[in-house]
Amino acid sequence: MIEINLLPGSDKRKKQRPSLGIKLPESMPAVDRLNAFIGAAWIIALLALAWMFFGVRSERADLGVALDQAAADSARYARLINAQAALQARQDTIAQKLTIIQEIDANRYVWPHILDEISRAMPPYTWLETVRHLDTGSLPGFTVMGRTGSLAALTRFMDALEASPFLRGIELVSSEQAALRGEEGRIVNDFILTGHYQHPPIEIIETVPLFVDGVLDGAER
Repeated sequence: MIEINLLPGSDKRKKQRPSLGIKLPESMPAVDRLNAFIGAAWIIALLALAWMFFGVRSERADLGVALDQAAADSARYARLINAQAALQARQDTIAQKLTIIQEIDANRYVWPHILDEISRAMPPYTWLETVRHLDTGSLPGFTVMGRTGSLAALTRFMDALEASPFLRGIELVSSEQAALRGEEGRIVNDFILTGHYQHPPIEIIETVPLFVDGVLDGAER
């Protein structure tokens, strides 16, 4: 069939296919064009691999710097932890020593209190021969050996000892009559008492500070 174009200049234009950015001469054979596309694909792939390689390498370098910083921080924290542990151990040792010193200091005046209370409780016509330590565990005990002119005086002595806030458990071990040496007509009562020390109520104890304004009390400034 013969076709006649009635509109001059209105040639049918061929549809253009989308371009990939690579223009090849139309006169190039099909095989060469395929090889060109394959080469371009390899170039793009190599560029992508190079970009990925250098990107991973840069990220690896950043991770190495971060790892070194973390190791330095870990070493610094380890030194701080060791120093804190050493200080804590030293503090515990000092606390133990202070506890021992306080226990020793707390019992330093036990026997002066015992002797003072025994002396204060003695009624007239009563005298002592010995006051001995009695091992009874944590709190000390004592034994008193003496003589009194009457059993009534011995009873008053025991009652006064029992009323002391520093003493407890006053017991009469033995009591017997005996004649005074050189005075056959005079009869006395030999006795043996035992008792224990006790910590008095805190409200009846008067304490004074050992240090005043950071200076030992009684010392010259």
